Amino acid sequence: MKPVVTSGKRKTAIARATVSKGDGTVRVNNMLLDHWGTNLARLKVMEPIELAGPKATMVDIDINVIGGGIMGQAYAMRTAIARGIVQYYNDDGLEETFRSFDRSLLVNDDRRKEAKKPLGRGARKKRQKSYR
Repeated sequence: MKPVVTSGKRKTAIARATVSKGDGTVRVNNMLLDHWGTNLARLKVMEPIELAGPKATMVDIDINVIGGGIMGQAYAMRTAIARGIVQYYNDDGLEETFRSFDRSLLVNDDRRKEAKKPLGRGARKKRQKSYR
């Protein structure tokens, strides 16, 4: 089978995953997943791999991720991994499994930070008025 390249986004993090025939190795920015990020972030990245079961052990996944923070990158990577596995195997049953577990595995999260407004320190907070 031909390698498949997919992408995932979350906030400002962008992940590109290449899924190809292999032995189940997952690399993030040319290092093994075991050496990347925090334990919670690694667990989030492993969710689509565990849901795919034995199908995920027959492919290598190489991920390049830039931008955002650790958890934003983790969510972008899990989207890219899930999309890549579904496209590689072209399996509707696997896609339905991912969708029933968590829709954000296959769909990018388009939420962004709200813009700062005048007369305040942030998007909603305003300076107080005293009238005295």
